[in-house]
Amino acid sequence: MSKKAKKQPQGTVAVNKKARHLYELSDFIEAGISLTGPEVKSIRKGQVNFQDSYVEFRKGSAFLVSLHIAPYENAGYVEQDPDRDRRLLLHAREIARYAAAVEQKGLTVVPVKVYFHHGKVKVEIALGRGKKLFDKRESLKQRAIERDAARGEQY
Repeated sequence: MSKKAKKQPQGTVAVNKKARHLYELSDFIEAGISLTGPEVKSIRKGQVNFQDSYVEFRKGSAFLVSLHIAPYENAGYVEQDPDRDRRLLLHAREIARYAAAVEQKGLTVVPVKVYFHHGKVKVEIALGRGKKLFDKRESLKQRAIERDAARGEQY
């Protein structure tokens, strides 16, 4: 009998909760990300921080800027910058569509979550329009109303 193959984690590793608070998100898409081995191991441990991260377009490529991936402690002598720009793997037409939206409409592309899909690290990105203070308050009120209504239905 042969050994069973180990199952790879398929779930979400990290979610950018602040993105939903700061932006009105639309047009979600899954993108691959170019990483080194120790970075993947660090992501498996959940050591990812989204603070102030966004997607930037340069020379027909998309880069994830300032996504903090903590250095893997067993990486050996290899020193990696935890905040380096990481290339996103997207089709050229997807890059062109998102870059045009950023240029013309003044939108921002932000990472929403990092997860594993069939053993590969994927990043879900979305177009976001910045919310004003009153929009943030309104969305908080709306969520509270929905929560109260759901509570009323339970009892």
